[in-house]
Amino acid sequence: MKMNLVYKALADATRRDILNLLKNKDLTAGEIADHFRISKPSISHHLNLLKQADLVHAEKRGQYIYYSINTTVLQDVLTWLLSLQGKKGEKE
Repeated sequence: MKMNLVYKALADATRRDILNLLKNKDLTAGEIADHFRISKPSISHHLNLLKQADLVHAEKRGQYIYYSINTTVLQDVLTWLLSLQGKKGEKE
């Protein structure tokens, strides 16, 4: 897993908002852009960073590319974060 890319992607509020949109259903870049007041090239940049971090998948359907959330990576991150819990002060 590309942890640095994942954390970089999750550090941005717009990218987190995109992930929240995608948790409901797969969307095209245009449909995603309709929810924001930023340019379509900016949305494309955010989607590319999310793809690099493997947080979203892109699938061509006809003439459109649909984006979907990759929950496997999020589960891996959550598992790693939870593994840190309780390390200090644990009794052996």
